[in-house]
Amino acid sequence: MKIYLKKSDYEKILEYAVSELPNEACGLIAGIIRNDGEEEIRNIEKVYLLTNTDHSNEHFSLDPKEQLQSIKDMRENGLTPLGNWHSHPESPSRSSQEDIRLAFDKNANYLILSLMDRSNPVLNSFHVENGESTKEELIFID
Repeated sequence: MKIYLKKSDYEKILEYAVSELPNEACGLIAGIIRNDGEEEIRNIEKVYLLTNTDHSNEHFSLDPKEQLQSIKDMRENGLTPLGNWHSHPESPSRSSQEDIRLAFDKNANYLILSLMDRSNPVLNSFHVENGESTKEELIFID
């Protein structure tokens, strides 16, 4: 599976995550799923910036009202919910044990932005299934 993310959407996530420091920032991603005959391709068409109701630097909970509004917006725009994203203010871009435990949807993409090294933020996408987290191919496009 390949996941495509516009650089402008990456910048949007990064800017929001930095503004939420020292807490984790979070949101949803939506887009279009297609198949090129060999593999599934997911284009992230819209990034949603949601409130972390936990206000914590170690975990997050999406604001339920904002989550509902985002899903409604996805439906109105013909987009498919693809997953979520969150930041790790002080740890690497990899799934924590809590991230794996709370990853209930094996069809979702889980994007994690590490701000551990502020001069070199790292965004990765993960597939989580049966307690295993696997890094996915995330491609940045203009």
